[in-house]
Amino acid sequence: MLTIDKLSVTLDAEAGLVHAIDQMRLTLHRGETLALVGESGCGKSMTALALMRLLPDAGRISGGRLLLDEQDLFALPEAQMRAVRGGRIGMIFQEPSTSLNPVLRIGAQMVEAIQAHTRWRGTEARSKAIEWLKRVGIPEPERRIDAYPHQLSGGQKQRVMIAMTLAAEPDYLIADEPTTALDVTIQAQILELLRELQRERRLGVLLITHDLAVVAGMAHQVALMYAGQIIEVAAAATFFAQPRHPYARLLLQALPDAAKRGERLAAIAGTVPPLWTKFQGCRFAPRCDRAWAQCHAQAPALADLALPLAVDQQAPQQQPHEVRCWLYSHADGAAQPALPPAELQLRPATATAAAVPEADDKPLLEVRNLSVRFALKRGWWGGAQTYFNAVDDVSYAIKPGKTLALVGESGCGKTSSGKAIVQLLRRTAQLEGQALLDGQDLFQLHGQALQQARRAVQIIFQDPFASLNPRLRVSDVLEEGLLALRPDLDARQRRLNLELLLDQVGLRRDALQRWPHEFSGGQRQRLAIARALAVEPRLIVCDEPTSALDVSVQAQILNLLRDLQRERGLAFLFITHNIGVVEYVADEVAVMQAGRIVEMGSSASVLAAPQQGYTRELLAAVPRLRSPLVR
Repeated sequence: MLTIDKLSVTLDAEAGLVHAIDQMRLTLHRGETLALVGESGCGKSMTALALMRLLPDAGRISGGRLLLDEQDLFALPEAQMRAVRGGRIGMIFQEPSTSLNPVLRIGAQMVEAIQAHTRWRGTEARSKAIEWLKRVGIPEPERRIDAYPHQLSGGQKQRVMIAMTLAAEPDYLIADEPTTALDVTIQAQILELLRELQRERRLGVLLITHDLAVVAGMAHQVALMYAGQIIEVAAAATFFAQPRHPYARLLLQALPDAAKRGERLAAIAGTVPPLWTKFQGCRFAPRCDRAWAQCHAQAPALADLALPLAVDQQAPQQQPHEVRCWLYSHADGAAQPALPPAELQLRPATATAAAVPEADDKPLLEVRNLSVRFALKRGWWGGAQTYFNAVDDVSYAIKPGKTLALVGESGCGKTSSGKAIVQLLRRTAQLEGQALLDGQDLFQLHGQALQQARRAVQIIFQDPFASLNPRLRVSDVLEEGLLALRPDLDARQRRLNLELLLDQVGLRRDALQRWPHEFSGGQRQRLAIARALAVEPRLIVCDEPTSALDVSVQAQILNLLRDLQRERGLAFLFITHNIGVVEYVADEVAVMQAGRIVEMGSSASVLAAPQQGYTRELLAAVPRLRSPLVR
């Protein structure tokens, strides 16, 4: 087994000493999956980096042990740790764009890992790399193995990272958001591959994810983390059927689905507190709707409720169920504070929103016969000899105040069509067709007219880290668009706008003076959303805007986007693989396959009664969460 014993991690920061992880205790058995869940910024990814001894320069392990078969890995010299890292314990990082070397072909990177940790060499190692690329669903692996990372889509780069890690044949796998950038069919394929490896090789998996449906289908144990602490640990079945911590119950109520369409999601107010805070009571108390006086005065311990697994009547033995909450002061979970019943009730999960105003019948954006072609091979004199049709004769329309969801497998052309609309492919691809914004063809605009159109059409990119300039502070990143497209605002107005934007996306105002690398993946995604909203556009191309967000922040962002849509009549082209989000936000759905739209219609008709076999396959691959708190 892999045992985390009283792990504490601290980091030096300008604001003070950051306690990223506080006295963590967890155990991962071979052949099992332990899911670590919680909000962005609570310490999940820092836990993964600490276990691999890959902390940033400012970080250090200030206490605790990591036992692998009773050997303390924190006590090993770095030379011995290199054999463990990748060989015994593999890791899939959260952001493949920053984990793959951009100047090396993916085959060279995979062969290097295989030769370092297995007996395979030379052509045999290359054959193994091709085999793993095929197992994770990379099309044409014999050709793609010689591609560079920038030639692959976000989902394909994620699959390369997974293949590279698994090809080294580790005993344990730390998977930090392994399916974030993947569509549902590839996600199902990857999860089935992990299950197969668990059966074959007794692979132990520490799964760090915000997708609770994936957790429900994969995990044996669930550990819920908040502000650097573990606040609930239970068997997966128990966690979803009988969540005890108020934070756990609110997370489950924040999940979007078709039943909540037209209503506000139960977003948790506020954000995770900064980890340099000197906490006195329960860390969740300021955001908790069950908090009482003792919660603010004294920190609760992690108590074992020892509750029976009620969902499995064939296993009446006691199951460990630990909760860090003053609502359960005794092991039997019976003791609760003497408060009026009304104060112990959770707030309603949703509140009905105001009626949506009737949208204009005239489309805001009308795409006609759009085709996007990329040159694959050029001749001696620069002429293109071979082209790849990323988008092939696609047409659709979006009305003001409406949302069109574009779904399909990774690499089917969803992102290429979105980038073509916002004029980001003029120099790298051949574009055909029209993209009419209020009747004006965006493909024919130049100079000042194009700049005016850029204010009306903005994009939220799929990879927040790659889209934020690492050499600029957040204030400069957000202000850049205002300086270019809103010259009517003075410095004071721009500053006020930026502060209000951070409030809207759930970030503290002190974030303006920080750098992009100081934020978690979910927090960087919120910064990317704030940047798109800064210039007050009329249409936003949302390329996987919630893929890197945990459940509670996703609910905040979806509520924000719906509110902005109602207030400003914003239109959205929503590119996503999250069908639950599609069910909640989309008015219309277009399904893409191999660059073409194969089915399009209202959200209700496409999702409830799909006509195409490909659409039915997509919907069948969607993981579903069955919980009494999710209707």
